Amino acid sequence: MSRSPGRALVLLGIVVLALNLRPAAVSIGPVLDDVRAGLGMSGTEAGVLTALPVVAFAIFGSVASRLAEAVGPHRLVAVALVAVTAGQLARTRVDTVWAFLALSLVALAGMATANVVLPSLVRRHFPDQVGTMTAVYSTALAVGLTSASVLTVPIGGSGADGWRTGLAAWALLAAVALLPWLALLRRDRGRPRAEAADRVPLSAVARTRTGRALALMFGLQSIQAYSVFGWFAAVYRDAGFSSATAGLLLGVVTGVSIPLSFVVPQLAARMSDVTPLVVAFGVLFVTGYVGLAVAPRTLAMLWAVVVGAALCIFPLVLALIGLRARTPEGTASLSSFAQSAGYLLSVAGPFGFGVLHDLTGGWTASLLALAVVVVPLVACGLVVARPTYVEDEVAALSRARRPRGS
Repeated sequence: MSRSPGRALVLLGIVVLALNLRPAAVSIGPVLDDVRAGLGMSGTEAGVLTALPVVAFAIFGSVASRLAEAVGPHRLVAVALVAVTAGQLARTRVDTVWAFLALSLVALAGMATANVVLPSLVRRHFPDQVGTMTAVYSTALAVGLTSASVLTVPIGGSGADGWRTGLAAWALLAAVALLPWLALLRRDRGRPRAEAADRVPLSAVARTRTGRALALMFGLQSIQAYSVFGWFAAVYRDAGFSSATAGLLLGVVTGVSIPLSFVVPQLAARMSDVTPLVVAFGVLFVTGYVGLAVAPRTLAMLWAVVVGAALCIFPLVLALIGLRARTPEGTASLSSFAQSAGYLLSVAGPFGFGVLHDLTGGWTASLLALAVVVVPLVACGLVVARPTYVEDEVAALSRARRPRGS
């Protein structure tokens, strides 16, 4: 663990940052119908809105590690939180669909950038406790996600502006989270630039087996997560539940991940082979989706718990990003490549989920399609289940490309 002064401030900064890495995206789901009605948003435009988080991760995640190297990771996080705060607040003050989408993208860009930088900050400040710190910030991330899922509707109901009040509340949380990062800006003053030997280019990571497998794994789990966050409230409403109950069920899905998010990364850090975890999450996904398709109302709470447990494959992927690299530079590049390429792959997930619903008039086809996607997700997880390091693979590929005798 880092011995530098102010370690507690770094820990606080990481926790409050993680709390803000999902509300900008998942707060939309519970009030999506209200947003559509208030802005006159079409079904296609709603599909664009639900796909925006993965678009933001794909675009801004790809440059996050380079920006962190250029301006410093602590400064970049502060800028990202300013974008999260401003974007979330400003989008509640507009009345046109495209202005709402554009300002949502600003907030999501900040969220995506900080999300990519976070694992490298953990590796930098807590190199000997990657599993524990990943568990800490994964749990905080789950708390933020659950809070946004459960509280957006009641907060909106308590204000005069309805859904606008509910969404604006999360801008306040982001503004509070900015405070410790302003105090941490000095950490980037006079910092040494990474030596050429320490840098791990994204292009090199893209050629490694570990990099590709983690990117695919990240993308395939994102298809699951953002389809759930974006559409499950609508699935529950169509099953006959009220908006409040649908929000509560979605809160159960996300709430289950709070205790598991603390356990899974630490467990992964202690296991020499995480194959049992990968397979278990795959079984949970399929069980939850098939169950919801067959009995969406009578056993809704059970399937919410099962799907919520399955979504804890996300903290497992985060842990693997930290565990499959040796250095902060390697972690930053692996995180940037895995998340940006992964989210690019997953753009079609929430959009396709809605399209299948429109084509079939129900949710069964959409749910079964998610179950099918679990198969390659598990296959990619098995590739990175055993310890390997991306820097070692990059070095091996570099040696293999050198002319003999050089």
